[in-house]
Amino acid sequence: MAASNRRPIKCPRRFRASRFLLYPFCVLLYNPHVLTQTEITEQRPRAQDQFISIIIPAYNEQEGIGATLTRLYETMDVAPYQYEVIVVNDGSTDGTADEVRKFPRTILVSHARNRGSGASTNTGVRHARGELCVMTDADGTYPVQDIPRLLQEMDEYDMVIGARTKEAGTLKILRVPAKWFIRALASFLTDTKIPDLNSGLRAFKKQNALKYVHILPQGQSWVSTITLAHLSDDLDVKWIPIDYYPRLGKSKFRPVQDTYNYLMLVLRTVMYFNPMKILFPIGALILLVGMVRQLWWFAIGNLVVHSSNVLLVMMGMQFIMMALLADLVVRRARQ
Repeated sequence: MAASNRRPIKCPRRFRASRFLLYPFCVLLYNPHVLTQTEITEQRPRAQDQFISIIIPAYNEQEGIGATLTRLYETMDVAPYQYEVIVVNDGSTDGTADEVRKFPRTILVSHARNRGSGASTNTGVRHARGELCVMTDADGTYPVQDIPRLLQEMDEYDMVIGARTKEAGTLKILRVPAKWFIRALASFLTDTKIPDLNSGLRAFKKQNALKYVHILPQGQSWVSTITLAHLSDDLDVKWIPIDYYPRLGKSKFRPVQDTYNYLMLVLRTVMYFNPMKILFPIGALILLVGMVRQLWWFAIGNLVVHSSNVLLVMMGMQFIMMALLADLVVRRARQ
């Protein structure tokens, strides 16, 4: 056996009288092999070594799907990835399927009826052969030439999202304020600054999408829900800035209904993962209002305890207890 070059550790002479007590400290101070900084990096497979599945939900997108597929193949054929393209025809009544068939390399999956973009994305994920999935829209609004940029970042993140730098959609006067409010609420509830909550261009891991499939909705809010699910589940998400173009064809945005649906999905998704974040602030606010009101009555000389204030305090305490109980249930369910 080869002799070791490592010298034994000796205490300084002035410490030898109490060497039994001070020996551990001598080890820490004089042994260079102890207390060294260790960097632990999670080993992730490189995106270039994984098969990529690009999923495109399409409903009555005859005008835009051809141009989108053309740009997509031009981009990916020169990128260092092995890939497939899956178009999910969501019960289209126009010539969407015929346009897709002009691209023989494309895998076409069709729904017998319109089920929603979220259901189409779930179908695409289930049919995907790749470990990594990329989704984009069929209407030409997203720059498919940026897909390699997203995939490069997947070496270090669980999801990479293209954050739109401008709003090119219809009904801006209604869309922009609604999106800002919902994005601000989602950022507060997840403790993460969210540049774009419902971008339709993103790369993610198939295994994560399948893990959340039971809570992912059938409609337009699929992308927002999976974003919130990743953030609430402490997964790594990154946004990179992208351009956003006017769509080809008619917009399917419904101002009132879609805004309401997005608001409900933010609350529902965060409640699913972190109910304390919603219920506790509500309870604390109600409790504070009841106590401040009663203290104000006392301050002005009214020493009667008002029943309305008592009800507010009790209601606030009930919300807080509900938050604690819901948090306990969620934590036990994760175990």
